[in-house]
Amino acid sequence: MMESDVIIIGSGVAGLISALEIDQSKKIILLTKKRLEDSNSYLAQGGISALLDETDRERYIEDTLRAGHYKNTRSAVDTLVDESRAAIASLEKYGVPFSRDAQGNLLLTREGAHSVNRIRYCEDQTGKFIMDALIAEAKIRPNIKILEDTRCNDLLIRDGKIYGVSASNKTNFNIYANFTILACGGLGGLFENTTNFRHICGDGVGLAIDKGIDLKDISYIQIHPTALYEDNSDRRFLISESVRGEGAVLLNHKKERFTDELRPRDVVSSAILEEMKREKVKYEFIDFSTIKLDIDERFPNITNHLRELGYDPRRDLVPIVPAFHYTMGGIRVDLDARTNIENLYAVGEVACTGVHGQNRLASNSLLESVVFGKRCAKAINISKIDFPRIYDLAWSSIDFDKVKKNIEERIREDEKSKTSQV
Repeated sequence: MMESDVIIIGSGVAGLISALEIDQSKKIILLTKKRLEDSNSYLAQGGISALLDETDRERYIEDTLRAGHYKNTRSAVDTLVDESRAAIASLEKYGVPFSRDAQGNLLLTREGAHSVNRIRYCEDQTGKFIMDALIAEAKIRPNIKILEDTRCNDLLIRDGKIYGVSASNKTNFNIYANFTILACGGLGGLFENTTNFRHICGDGVGLAIDKGIDLKDISYIQIHPTALYEDNSDRRFLISESVRGEGAVLLNHKKERFTDELRPRDVVSSAILEEMKREKVKYEFIDFSTIKLDIDERFPNITNHLRELGYDPRRDLVPIVPAFHYTMGGIRVDLDARTNIENLYAVGEVACTGVHGQNRLASNSLLESVVFGKRCAKAINISKIDFPRIYDLAWSSIDFDKVKKNIEERIREDEKSKTSQV
């Protein structure tokens, strides 16, 4: 048995920001199924979007709503946009080195469905740089205990309140706490063709289904247009949307351009899949040669990876295919990350505030994690516990073999429900 004030399940940006923003007088246990670095946040390439200034507010809101097909929750979009600059300031406080020009000004890029350049970035490995900074800070915090290679097997819930979790690494044990935060990512590992880590496979949603926790928009999943095509690949290597934002174009096998590369992700993905179907091929191409800036300087990780595989991105067309990328739906939460279970919170991709609607605007995912992770921490900091802890709950584990089937069933139900409402 272990005990703490707060349990956090997951080690991506959402979980780490929540941990760092919670008052340091509170003891925190953060557990993660693999290593701290093994989260989808670490893989994020393109960047993190944020408001330019007040003149950009309505424009940014409209970009987010339009990309989401106006199925977004407007209050969540307003919150995301209005608190975006504070989110960037928080990351800089923790030492995130955003790319700057010679004069020290933040460099901004653009991705699909953004009307202006408002995306901050760290080379072409924004997620890695953010995660490295947050992990370094978390490791020196005396109130944060990190448990790697530890799985959350069940939620200890009684009478609509959560008292902790059942977990396991080399042994089985319960962790008791006043608050529990789910930050365990989306559904990507369930899909054969995915840009996600394979082990991030819907554990949080599976736990929610098992425990009757409310879900929202679970059928809203996002396909990324440009994952590197390889004959054999456990996880598709992502070719960032910012590559197209800097001028790369999409070509078919006749070297013809067939779509506007900067439309929303779902539109571009559909265009690629239609062109593949028309040509009866397994992939199309992205052409880096139309980019005017130095691609090795701007995209060092991507270009190095491609060269290791034998592609010269300055000369060669690079094969791409759409792949599962992001879960817009998830556990239903309010703007402070609360679920319908008392003192259970959810943040990041496992959660659904409704901010993304039916399709996420590029570079809003890291931002969502920071904005709502901070709001979750604030809610916990000001909460008052009005019930005693219970320590007599037996260790338990849900049947994870059934998780995939349960999630697939809920996705079908949600799709059917939304279709009947049209």
